[in-house]
This record gives sequence, C-alpha cells and structure tokens, in this order.
Amino acid sequence: MINPILKSPNVPLAADSNAVVNYRRDPNNYVTQLFGEQLPTIENGFFNVYLSKGIIVQPHWHPNVTEMVVVISGEITASVFNPFTRERITYRLKPGQVVVFPKGWFHWFVAETDGVYVLTIFDQPTPDIVFGADFLAATPPEVAHRAYCLDEEAYAKAAASIQNDAILGPNIGCGAGVSDISGEALPHQLLNRNPKS
Repeated sequence: MINPILKSPNVPLAADSNAVVNYRRDPNNYVTQLFGEQLPTIENGFFNVYLSKGIIVQPHWHPNVTEMVVVISGEITASVFNPFTRERITYRLKPGQVVVFPKGWFHWFVAETDGVYVLTIFDQPTPDIVFGADFLAATPPEVAHRAYCLDEEAYAKAAASIQNDAILGPNIGCGAGVSDISGEALPHQLLNRNPKS
C-alpha cells in the first residue's frame, strides 16, 4: 500500500536533520533529530549524536523499537545488557562500524575520543525511551532496601542527585573524571564480546 502522503502533489522529500535540537548539554555535546513530525514521508527516524571524549549517552531502553548505531566519526564504546544470558556485552566501535540494540534491551555508549558523531537509527518513526535516571529516581528508598538491601538514606541521597533530564552525562559539575567514565581499560576490539557479570 502506498503511503497517502506520497500521493500529495506537494510531498516533502527532504528535511534538515540538524534543525530540531532534542537535547543540548553544551556546544560540543548535543542531539538533533529527524522523525515523522519533521518529514512525514520518513518511515523510520534517527538522532544525530555529537559527543566529546568521556561523555556518555545515559543508560536507557526502548520498549517499542530496535536501534542501530552507526559511527560516523570518532570512537565509542557501546554496551548492551542481554536479558537472556544476563550478561553485559561491550563493543569498541570506529567510523563505519555498527551496533544494534534490540527492542527492550538496556544499553548505553561512551565517547572514547573527541569529535564523536554517531547516527542512531530506529525501525519506527518515533522511539519510546525509558531512561535509567527516571527508573532510579522513581524507585522509593524503602523498595531499594527491601529488594537489594541498600541503605535507604544513602539511596535517597544518591537518587536525589540524579538529573532526570541529563540525557548526556556526566551531569555538569558532578566532579567525576570523564576520562575513565567507561569504567574499564577496553583492550578488546570490534565484535570481541566482553560479557561482564
């Protein structure tokens, strides 16, 4: 079946994928987008993600879409949690290399160099996103204690410091060194699976 928009005499076939800023941390770290709202003829959607070394796209998952990340410039470390094996799988990616995050799988990626530009393409026009920050901030301290034996006061203090709107982290002023934000030495190369328990 032909998309009804394609039958229009004034069908829009082009758009600027940098015209809509989705999130801006600072001038070097931001996300722009192109989805059906901007280009009705598109049957998928994508984010342009620009990052400096050490900046992370916070852990999140998509309940309705599969995401493909294409590295255009720079290098990233991408991690995904396999819900079937209960392992974290990590990939080091360079320009032209790709990683796929299946629908519903928890994932994140970190810029390992300055000048990172990645294209994150979704298999639906609009992705739903559940951020780890939202999940952590919404978990009551008594639940964290009952479920995981975490200290309620310490959990409440930690959760209160989470900035739910900080898609790119670490939060400005958090004091964490960004050079080691990925948390590992990363000796592996592309497609060498590195599950962590």
